[in-house]
Amino acid sequence: MSGHQVALALALLMGLSVWGVFAGIRMYRADAKLPSDLVLALEVGSTRTGAVDSLVDRLGMRYAPAVLRLMGPTLVARYRRRIDLAGNPGGLTINRYAARRAVYGALGGFGALVFFLRGQYLMALLLLAFGAFWTEVGIWAAIRVRRDVIERTLPDFLDVLAVVVGAGLGFRQALDRVSTRYEGPWADEIRITLRQMDLGMSRRQAFAELRRRNDSEQVAMFVTALQQGEELGAPIVDTLVAIAKDMRRTDAQNARRKAARAVPRATLVITTFMVPATMLLLGAGLLLGSGTDFGSITGK
Repeated sequence: MSGHQVALALALLMGLSVWGVFAGIRMYRADAKLPSDLVLALEVGSTRTGAVDSLVDRLGMRYAPAVLRLMGPTLVARYRRRIDLAGNPGGLTINRYAARRAVYGALGGFGALVFFLRGQYLMALLLLAFGAFWTEVGIWAAIRVRRDVIERTLPDFLDVLAVVVGAGLGFRQALDRVSTRYEGPWADEIRITLRQMDLGMSRRQAFAELRRRNDSEQVAMFVTALQQGEELGAPIVDTLVAIAKDMRRTDAQNARRKAARAVPRATLVITTFMVPATMLLLGAGLLLGSGTDFGSITGK
């Protein structure tokens, strides 16, 4: 790559950087019309996110509607559900997600272009991957963490709920009482369900929405058993205790399956890396301790 091309790329980089600073200041001060979803996220959700994400949201908020139009209704609906499954981490909404896609996509694409012109193709590929998948990585990680926390909390929650219902409190009041004693995503989900019931939604529909918002087998088991017990007229306390026992049995089976899958992986790592490294160390120690004259062997 010639020096003229490098100078041209650096000049382009500096010019776009200056333009980005002024454009960011202009967007920050401009009275732009934003979707109500994004306005709520910026005003309320800003307290739940870091300074970097808040800055990225403000820089990309103007381009969020354009990104959503490019994504199309089907893809927007798919990502809206994924954001719901993640529990809206850091106040994330579909419009806020689009704003971050715009900023990270622009940064990744521009950085990839600069490194491509400099002949560093691996860095260009990594920056392209960063622009395309960085936001998705955060959502994917939040979904996994949230599901694991819910599945750990649910059996104990059901045991406490069964005790409170058995003490004579109604199911609706017991849910409200127990959810106030817990913190985390499952308590938030229960409070959302109770709020929907307060607004006129039937209990069956509210719990169906609870199952839809959570990609968890245990939540689906809880809602299904609860609805079946309600249809068959089974005592709610017995139903809750049975669900908690089934969940703990399922957790134990999953733990045994994970342990069984971990044994071949550990064996592969040991035979591939640890055994050869140990043999090399032993061989080198024996050779050095034998007092062999390496000069006579090499002729030096």
